[in-house]
Amino acid sequence: MHAVVAGLAAAIATYLLVPLAIRIAVKTSFLDLPTGYKGHKRPTPYLGGAAILGGILVGIAAGGLHGRYAPVVIGGAIVWALGTVDDRVNLPILLRVGVEIALAVWFVHAGLGWAVFHVQALDTALTILWMLGLMNAFNLMDNMDGAAASTAAASALGAAGLALLSNQRAPATLFLATAGACVGFLPWNLSRPAKIFMGDGGSLPLGLIVAAMTMTTVSREYFGPSGVVVAALLVGLVIFDTTLVTVSRSRAGRPVLSGGRDHTTHRLRRVLGTPRKVALTLAAVQLVLCGVTIGVVEAGRGWILLAGGVCVGAGLVMMWQFETSSRFEPGGQAASQRLPNRHRQIAASGRRRSRGLDERANVGAPPESSLARQEREHR
Repeated sequence: MHAVVAGLAAAIATYLLVPLAIRIAVKTSFLDLPTGYKGHKRPTPYLGGAAILGGILVGIAAGGLHGRYAPVVIGGAIVWALGTVDDRVNLPILLRVGVEIALAVWFVHAGLGWAVFHVQALDTALTILWMLGLMNAFNLMDNMDGAAASTAAASALGAAGLALLSNQRAPATLFLATAGACVGFLPWNLSRPAKIFMGDGGSLPLGLIVAAMTMTTVSREYFGPSGVVVAALLVGLVIFDTTLVTVSRSRAGRPVLSGGRDHTTHRLRRVLGTPRKVALTLAAVQLVLCGVTIGVVEAGRGWILLAGGVCVGAGLVMMWQFETSSRFEPGGQAASQRLPNRHRQIAASGRRRSRGLDERANVGAPPESSLARQEREHR
């Protein structure tokens, strides 16, 4: 019951905090500008992450939280500050990665890291890889309105169900508070046009909380090494999306960390039409994955490994479809590279004129953010 209260309180608090975040962002000119490859047509406020984090804090205050998980909340606040500053002033990538590694090591020492091997060094390495991977995967998923929030909400709901199944009420409370905050944020982010973006200040805390709490929920005592498969299924969509863009850009000979409209979201939008339908589809698929995960956990370890193998195979088939079918052909930067040279030159000329107009219209605006925000080809 406390976990449900946390989720409801977080949803209401976030919904009410968003207008305040919008006013602060507008007053301080903390806006995402519609330049370059970005799809939105007007400056849009950042600081959605502040409303989301505020909602999570209200949720855990209402539902209660065991002191053991205080490092997760503190870590979420740290990466919120890191991401918010990065949204504004473009922090060096090495600084971001260094902070993320330091937090992962801290979680290991606090007993919140992976515990699936009998060798501490291996558990520590897995914890660092897991946390860095998921924080940045959720960051990359924030490339279209509603994508990151809907996916995080679905993953958190599934993980909360798994936690309650194993009588772990404290993790369930934080998971439901996280899911509630995302739900409270979505009406503002999915309005037409979007009223606010979460920015790195929202995607990084969501990634950290989901990464940290899945590690503690899927413990060695409960699942053993197959727990890694369980946790991966709970966040399967963001893993798939990061793998997809890595493979797609490598095949195209483009830098993996460059921006582009080649994410899962952009390919689905070619078929579904609107960001709202894409966000709903992402949430539905991830919820199905979570339901399958809970089912195979109840069935036993062999079923867990079988489900993991089937999902990997299905992911590879879907990736092949995305890469070879014209229905899912990515747009933007990736597509322009396949144009004939004359057409590509015309398109480039148009982009240069557009950028010139944007620059003249936005003199005095705040600078763009970091490399991770290059992935925000929304909206």
